[in-house]
Amino acid sequence: MLEKNVTLSLKGCTHGALMCVPVLPGVIALGAVFGTVAAQKGLTFLETVLMNSLVFAGASQFVAMEIYSNPVSWGTLIAMVGVTGAVNMRMLLIGASLRPWLGQVPSYQTYPALFFLTDLNWLLTLSEYDKGTRDWGVYLGSGVFVWSIWSLSVIPGYFAGSLISDPKTFGLDVVLPAFFAALLVPLWKGKRQTVSWLIAGGVAAITWAIVGGYWSIFTGAIAGALAGAYLDE
Repeated sequence: MLEKNVTLSLKGCTHGALMCVPVLPGVIALGAVFGTVAAQKGLTFLETVLMNSLVFAGASQFVAMEIYSNPVSWGTLIAMVGVTGAVNMRMLLIGASLRPWLGQVPSYQTYPALFFLTDLNWLLTLSEYDKGTRDWGVYLGSGVFVWSIWSLSVIPGYFAGSLISDPKTFGLDVVLPAFFAALLVPLWKGKRQTVSWLIAGGVAAITWAIVGGYWSIFTGAIAGALAGAYLDE
């Protein structure tokens, strides 16, 4: 069902941006780590900045960098596209959840704005929607703000990459999983939901142990979705 009285205002955009301030350290750290990883992989500064700003896909960028090799073969390219697609399948459901809110917004505004959709601003703005907010400037402002900080934070990380021989030495490899683990906290709505989470995690862990690679992301997501459909409240 589409929402009535959906508006867009500068006040809403400002509010959305301010909502993201508490999580800025995590965004900056994550962006900087990507810059470091890109430098380690041999990407030029321009390539790193363009990928970080134009792709703007967080976890998918890290996954792509793990597969990337220079020169890029067709096999590598296909693997990068496939794994990136699997990681981003969650955006189908995330985008669908915004339909009641943005369904009345003209398409020439909605579709460009979806470029700024991330797990972070989706989670923050959906909490405002649940409170009755219908100003979609909250979504737009938070998305543009996060994108701006993300785009800038890669710069110091890239130049630090030439000074860090192994990111794991400084624990930089745990920044991404820690960031997403923190995002799970406000999503938890009850003990019953925990069952589907455990099933998703268990299937992913088993797949990773048996098959390896990134198939665990795909199998875990499907198992969690199916379990949630039948078990969650």
